Amino acid sequence: MDLNSSETLVKCATLVDLLQTRAAVQPHQTAYIFLQDGETESDRLTYQDLDQRARAIAVQLQMLVAPGDRALLLFAPGLDYIAAFFGCLYAGVVAVPAYPPRPNRSLERLQTIVHDAQAAIALTTTSVLGSIERQFVKTPELQNLRWLTIDQITTLADHWQEPQLQEDTLAFLQYTSGSTAAPKGVMITHQNLLHNLGLIRQYVEYSPSSRGVIWLPPYHDMGLIGGILQPLYAGFPVILMSPLIFLQNPLRWLRAVSRYRATTSGGPNFAYDLSIRKITSEQLAELDLSAWDVAFNGAEPISAKTLDQFAAKFEPCGFRRSAFYPCYGMAEATLFISGARKATAPICKTVDAIALQQNQVILTQPEDPQSRTFVGCGQTPRDQQIAIVHPETFTRCADGKVGEIWVSGPSISQGYWQRPEETQATFGGKVAEFGDISFLRTGDLGFQADGELFITGRLKDVIIINGRNHYPQDLEWTIEQNTDAIRPSYCAAFSVDLEGEEKLVIAAEIERQVFGRDRLSSERNGAAADHSPGQEVIRTIRRAVSQHHDLQVYAVLLLKPGTMPKTSSGKIQRHACRLGFLENTLETIVQS
Repeated sequence: MDLNSSETLVKCATLVDLLQTRAAVQPHQTAYIFLQDGETESDRLTYQDLDQRARAIAVQLQMLVAPGDRALLLFAPGLDYIAAFFGCLYAGVVAVPAYPPRPNRSLERLQTIVHDAQAAIALTTTSVLGSIERQFVKTPELQNLRWLTIDQITTLADHWQEPQLQEDTLAFLQYTSGSTAAPKGVMITHQNLLHNLGLIRQYVEYSPSSRGVIWLPPYHDMGLIGGILQPLYAGFPVILMSPLIFLQNPLRWLRAVSRYRATTSGGPNFAYDLSIRKITSEQLAELDLSAWDVAFNGAEPISAKTLDQFAAKFEPCGFRRSAFYPCYGMAEATLFISGARKATAPICKTVDAIALQQNQVILTQPEDPQSRTFVGCGQTPRDQQIAIVHPETFTRCADGKVGEIWVSGPSISQGYWQRPEETQATFGGKVAEFGDISFLRTGDLGFQADGELFITGRLKDVIIINGRNHYPQDLEWTIEQNTDAIRPSYCAAFSVDLEGEEKLVIAAEIERQVFGRDRLSSERNGAAADHSPGQEVIRTIRRAVSQHHDLQVYAVLLLKPGTMPKTSSGKIQRHACRLGFLENTLETIVQS
């Protein structure tokens, strides 16, 4: 039986079918390895191991809750999380992955998820539950949950009763990051998952000879579907590590890629940028990246400059620019929407920035000072449809125009949990020339050129001043390039309506190491005179925005380190920054 043939994989109606089949045909093949400190193997699972653990957890769940109930997953990164996820599937229970609460951090997101999902039970480990219990006093939503610690489950696998699952059975709720609004539960079915996993396998050309290294958070779509479920689907092993371990030292990531001869790994653009800045020239000698042929880059805007710098820096280690794999996706589409062709250098388009403010795409040269370069995110598969649509008239945009990206196809989820009106607004888009086909409105702006998709920004984040469109990431990039006093990827540009006029506001988190402890203290103590360090940084920001974007900044806020509103996946929450500015709740060191 060739389990890796497309015909065999198509016969699997659910992820339970898939894992059971792999456990029967390839019981001793390694599926997952976890590196506790980013270097030391602390745990591993074969397909048979995972199947047995999932059965045992499912037996316990079936005694406590009913099929279709929601189960909150609260785990530190590791293989327990994977076993719990499949335990839910094996019990017919809807998994709800969530980030475990951290000390001195707000529990608002977690409380929102528990309430919205109406979770009946929470799965975790004894150690994680111990830390959560200390916060029960402040969070009755958590205290009132039924708790199951899976590390105390004895062998019950033989008592498992297979639930009645169909292709359209709800597998899990993927809560959105909350970067532009309160998190919503995206309803993902087994059919959604298997279709999207099939697209990824086809487009990225994964095979049993592939090998992955993944540090991405397992609570979000890219980490869970791309990093954990895709290797299971395509039949190759993956080495996992904690996101925190990567953030502390990105060298651990590339060491693992080198050590395990990984063929696939990646992350958002910031991961490559962090590696450029933090890995020294001396450390390059210990890396061999020649096996790496899929370096995927997605989940946030992709910088052509970052791709150039990373390729140049790590070429001596065997890295090839053609390994870059720009891609585009979102939770509402399960994960994958479009991707590049494997082993092909990224496609870039440079356009006139002034014309772009009027949603026009006019190609120009990279040397043009009034230009912007976009990295293509590939093409969409044949059984999915992408349309560039005017967000107000709902008509398809002409070639050379920027519009909202709309998507249809079998990977599009069933909508938002318990939110029929928002589901209709987001998933019920109609375009006259496509008849009755319903489209997902992504909320992202972009254009297509020769079939290639280019993302220009986020519809809700676009700043419109004096009739011109300005993308916040452009302003943020300009600021970061013109001062080293701002933490990279910790700057938010947004607008506020004051007496009927849009005003530009910049909130930026200061770089403690550059700014200096003494300077921080002097600003806090009221020494924010015209020539104070903070005011000098503010003037630099105003000058850079004026020179490069012909905009006046209404207000600049320099924030205390560690206080910039971000999602659990690391995205800037511009809407939270805007609200914090209006309510005067941002932890500001100095402002103007």
